[in-house]
Amino acid sequence: MPHPCLIIGIGNRDRGDDAVGRIVADQLRERVQPPAAVIESDGEATGLVDRLGTADTAILVDAALSGGPPGSIRRFDVADGLPQLGRVGLSTHGFGLAEAIELAQIFGRLPRRCIVFAVEARSFAIGDPLSREVADAVEATVVRVLEEAAALTREAIHA
Repeated sequence: MPHPCLIIGIGNRDRGDDAVGRIVADQLRERVQPPAAVIESDGEATGLVDRLGTADTAILVDAALSGGPPGSIRRFDVADGLPQLGRVGLSTHGFGLAEAIELAQIFGRLPRRCIVFAVEARSFAIGDPLSREVADAVEATVVRVLEEAAALTREAIHA
């Protein structure tokens, strides 16, 4: 049976702003309400596809490089189309988040609902901490994910 709502923080804690998804996941673990659950991923595509396949609803949080202001938060509903995800260049990982979502869709492992929160990054330098702008965006991202999870959970219960 699929998990009702799975929140996945994606990133690498040793690459500056790439850590944002995992840092958001850390804070969500203390605040998320069941039936939502929080896990982390390094962004490796096959592992991410497997995790997506265990959820009815998924919320993904990752760093982005789309040319926007560092620390800005963008929300994407995968139901609105994958081409938008591909153009944004959401992931810093070798095989990106957009490709993992496409693979999940091809293999029938994409959750019924899949939402992506992309936090615009400044730096991915090895060993660097989060940039000030991205660190300042963590709490706002946590709040948005909590609101999204609550809304999606209510929607699933009433469906």
